[in-house]
Amino acid sequence: MKRILEKIYVKVNSDFDSTGYMMPRTITWADGRTFKIDEVKDFRPASTLAKGHSGDCYTVVIRGEEKFLFFEKTDDLFASRVGRWFVERSVAV
Repeated sequence: MKRILEKIYVKVNSDFDSTGYMMPRTITWADGRTFKIDEVKDFRPASTLAKGHSGDCYTVVIRGEEKFLFFEKTDDLFASRVGRWFVERSVAV
């Protein structure tokens, strides 16, 4: 059995500091469940699964567990859309 990674887009509430740094605070799933992000442990640039999209990876702590939260930057065609947040899920194919 082979496994692939699948993007799951999620709603994220974030704060921005005076330097423009984006700090994610909560994640809300499509079913309405919301989880507080207890800590952001790491931030680094990271490409996404889709070709042509740059992005960032945040290592966050939710309920004591480390998770990866990705921010996928959109292209310049959509001035009002900065990007989208997603998590990855391993799926059997």
